[in-house]
Amino acid sequence: MKLSRLLLLCVTIVTVGCTGLPDDIEPVPALDIGKYKGTWYEIARLDHSFERGLSDVTAEYIPNPDGSVTVVNRGYSAEEGGWEEADGHALPVEGSAAGHLKVSFFGPFYASYVVFQLDEDYEQAYVTGFNRDYLWLLSRSPAVNDSELEAFKAVAREQGFDLDELIVVDQSRNLPEGAPAN
Repeated sequence: MKLSRLLLLCVTIVTVGCTGLPDDIEPVPALDIGKYKGTWYEIARLDHSFERGLSDVTAEYIPNPDGSVTVVNRGYSAEEGGWEEADGHALPVEGSAAGHLKVSFFGPFYASYVVFQLDEDYEQAYVTGFNRDYLWLLSRSPAVNDSELEAFKAVAREQGFDLDELIVVDQSRNLPEGAPAN
């Protein structure tokens, strides 16, 4: 657990000031935090150090009265044999579209959180960071069908993401007993 926190700290320090947008990617113009709140399941992600080795990853978003959002990320580490959790907060990026937030898991250091595609029912979200090294498919359900995953990949390729390092996240600990995985 300490190693994961150290990695998170290192990544946060490296990304200080990384609250911009990737070239030619537009955040969704309207993001209703009241609808976005709650638990999202990480269906797919580009591999990166601060989630490496984690499965069953979820993110919970809790709106606060001051306009900020509490963020609780949780994932299972087989190496550690247990759950790891990181608590942070997000704020809208001033002067940007509603789907552009900045998120921090350590002090005053922020990184971009860019929702660039969101269905009208708030069931699936495509998210990136300040560049195309970060990409997530989030869903309200721990499993999506193949066509939904392929649609995500098609949009990601169209937006210039390199999917060679894409991981489809094992969500088996979050599925109801007997339910099929992705």
